[in-house]
Amino acid sequence: MSHTFVTYIGAEPSKVWEALVKPEGTRRIFFDCVLQSDLKPGSPFAYIGPGNDGPETVHVYGEILEIEEGRKLTMLEHPGPSYYENHAELTSRIVYTLEQAGACTKLTLVNDQYTDNHPSEAKAVESWAVVLSSLKTYAETGKSLDFGW
Repeated sequence: MSHTFVTYIGAEPSKVWEALVKPEGTRRIFFDCVLQSDLKPGSPFAYIGPGNDGPETVHVYGEILEIEEGRKLTMLEHPGPSYYENHAELTSRIVYTLEQAGACTKLTLVNDQYTDNHPSEAKAVESWAVVLSSLKTYAETGKSLDFGW
């Protein structure tokens, strides 16, 4: 299965990129999680924040596959250990691509290459809609969305 999302954000690609990789942005769009990585191909990454295992819960982790700063980020991800006992066996690929579109950014997100029976695949469309809406709002206004959860 493959999920592809395209959205246009009223901000320059550099601002959208910062929201995707810098702590202030990731906290706002990924529910108070921080992306921990040196953002180099082959390096590990983890989104860490409050959750089932306390304030330092690993929600998603994996490997940086490809990076073109300000333009493209490709990751192989696993759900965090507190979500599924077989988390290390479960993977999918996430690709963010940013392109200048006038005074806006065209963001294309592809989430594909799921391992068989990956339980997160069924929730992907809804989850990415929330994340991308949060990213768009934050990049355009500097404010977070309040989903009431």
